[in-house]
Amino acid sequence: MPSPLFSSHKRMTQLVLASTSPFRRELLSRLQIPFETVAPDADESPLPGEAPAATAERLAVTKAQAVAARFPAALIIGSDQVAYAGEQRFGKPGTRNNAVRQLKSMSGKDVIFHTGLCLLNTVTSRVQVRGIENFVGFRDLRDDEIEAYLDKEDALNCAGSAKSEGLGISLLRYLRGDDPNALVGLPLIALCEMLRAEGVPLP
Repeated sequence: MPSPLFSSHKRMTQLVLASTSPFRRELLSRLQIPFETVAPDADESPLPGEAPAATAERLAVTKAQAVAARFPAALIIGSDQVAYAGEQRFGKPGTRNNAVRQLKSMSGKDVIFHTGLCLLNTVTSRVQVRGIENFVGFRDLRDDEIEAYLDKEDALNCAGSAKSEGLGISLLRYLRGDDPNALVGLPLIALCEMLRAEGVPLP
């Protein structure tokens, strides 16, 4: 079991990431505080008529709540991301064919990546929720550029089929947002604010 973060009402509180995403795990490790990861059992389907931003924030809470019963004295992090342009959503492609279709569809477009973030305190039942947006402009992509990119980088587990922190940056015209970490999957600036509000010591 990881070391406790702090003592609250004589109970030791730990930090739990309700995700098995390697990207979120790597990001959270940058804060240099102990945590463990747990897979949440959550249906990630959007609700009928639900806006993309609402989906991301609802699922962030849902993921945190899905593991809460297992950790009676913990701070649980839930996060979810939805990429969209107009009425079209772009999830994790899963297969190369899907990735090719996504990148062709996003070619020349401005895409919003909305990341929902939740911090749930299972001792007090306090829930903090934030939504962080990154605005991404894709270049006009030729078919051979898309194929060459997917030959060189595995982006099949990334919403939008491109890793902005890797070679995927070459596919873009611009990135705009308050926290580039949110685009990768975990908004660290907002998370630090939430953790401080729960008494977690950070520099």
